[in-house]
Amino acid sequence: MRWVESGDVRLALFEEGDPGRPTILLLHGYPDTHRVWDEVAALLRDRFHVVRYDVRGAGRSSAPRDRRAYDFDHLIADLGAVLDAVGKPRVHLVGHDWGSLQGWEAVAREGIRDRVASFTSLGGPGLRQMRHFMRYGRRRDVAAQRMRSWYIGAFLLPALPELAWGSVMPRIVTRTLLGEGVTPRPGHPAPTLAEDGRNGLWLYRRNMAATLGDADLDPRVSDVPVQVIEATRDRFVTPALPASFDRWVSGLWRRRLAAGHWAHRSRPGAVAGMIAEFAGHVDGDRAGTALRRARVGSGRGTFGGRLVVVTGAGSGIGLATSRAFAAHGAEVVCADIDLAAAGRVAEMIGKDLGGTAHAARVDVADMEEMENFSRNIIAQYGVPDIVVNNAGIAVVGSFLDHTMDDWRRTVDINLWGVVHGCRLFAAAMVERGQGGHIVNVASLAAFAPSRLLPAYSASKAAVKMLSDCLRAELAGHDIGVSAICPGFVSTAIARNATYTGADLHDDAVRGLARRGYPPERVAAHVLRAVHRNQAVVPVNLEGKIGYALSRISPRAMRGLARLTGTTTVSRNRG
Repeated sequence: MRWVESGDVRLALFEEGDPGRPTILLLHGYPDTHRVWDEVAALLRDRFHVVRYDVRGAGRSSAPRDRRAYDFDHLIADLGAVLDAVGKPRVHLVGHDWGSLQGWEAVAREGIRDRVASFTSLGGPGLRQMRHFMRYGRRRDVAAQRMRSWYIGAFLLPALPELAWGSVMPRIVTRTLLGEGVTPRPGHPAPTLAEDGRNGLWLYRRNMAATLGDADLDPRVSDVPVQVIEATRDRFVTPALPASFDRWVSGLWRRRLAAGHWAHRSRPGAVAGMIAEFAGHVDGDRAGTALRRARVGSGRGTFGGRLVVVTGAGSGIGLATSRAFAAHGAEVVCADIDLAAAGRVAEMIGKDLGGTAHAARVDVADMEEMENFSRNIIAQYGVPDIVVNNAGIAVVGSFLDHTMDDWRRTVDINLWGVVHGCRLFAAAMVERGQGGHIVNVASLAAFAPSRLLPAYSASKAAVKMLSDCLRAELAGHDIGVSAICPGFVSTAIARNATYTGADLHDDAVRGLARRGYPPERVAAHVLRAVHRNQAVVPVNLEGKIGYALSRISPRAMRGLARLTGTTTVSRNRG
């Protein structure tokens, strides 16, 4: 530790790591001190020169004699004094909460932004950008952000906030940390928490009204690469606010992390990894797949930057879903047991849509193949953001005509294939910590029993229940799970199905063709389910009617099942 003089305050400066390496400067928020970054700093110091300091009025740094000296002019002057003391021409700046607000202001100011190689923002918007969002954003988004920012109005009140910091606020901060799964430890919250809280109130009082009310401040950031880490469970910042930064930042990377406001305490490994990867890339390292997809650019589509894996992609719903995701900007891995079919789909996506797609062969029923498949995908392209477990087969005929081989094949592909896909990719999504989505393609047969589809219906019902179970388990990791339940769709499933007993092939094929419901419409439901994080999605008229009737009157569904295929089964038995 050493002291840095800035005006009438002394700033406590802390350094770790080799000063000859690139410098990362970590700015803390309110009401924290530099110690909030302990875990992240420990993970960065072997590769970088890590610098931290307590802002004026916090921790070991002194407070200004004049409380008006908490405005941005003085805060940016403090940052300049620290940069002078560090002696580096450029540093990688990282800010959390009020540290992030200071960082956004720094990259907007002449004389400072030229000394910033990159800026990473965590849990704190730029006030210049926030001003535009609050004035011109969608009403519901602005209202939601105002609700989350209620405490700002309270902090602007006279005297009462100071009294709160002398009584209940330290306990509230501790409870808030515990609510995010963050255990208090020596240094955080700091022993000076109450005093830091009182001093830091002037950050709000001196900057909020002045900056948000100044229409002349330019929100554009054109010269500094910016990485925004969006903590998806941040109770103080809505997703719409960081999403609005796109128009103001010319070089923007946006990352998502399944964590709360103090993500650097609850997920230090993930935060440190994102900081290091971004700083390294700005310094000339090749961008990894995750960082490459995080780059924000125009015309990327709703799923731009996402990696999507689709099984059974060689035809039908899988093919349509692969094309739909690619059309909306996603990079797609088209997987199928027929590699040639998967290759044709990937080639079609490249030629027709100008998208990025890869072909892979996998037998979803084979656990070892699926394990190798998942490892290869993650190694080559990164952890998928979306996985669509679509591969499936049908065996048509009465239960008494089903052989054990029929049952094994149906369950192995329709159920175990989904289990393998969920187990392997969900584990990788959880470890990555950036959320994701799993889509399991079930069927109307999941809730509509049939005399002619006992194995198929049983496997699809299991897929729906598995999806419900997984949705409950993975919600805490910001991983959504959707079960898509189409009715009759005009695909090749009837032509490729196995038929037992009576000859149902021609009738089934003609029936699906006459139905005229294309797989592209199912694909649209898949994309909508991911975008809206829907749990169960019945598709087309019979799917919706069947789902509603199964919930209203299961007895009626069983009655309809007794009538299904009665003539055909009787003819076969006769």
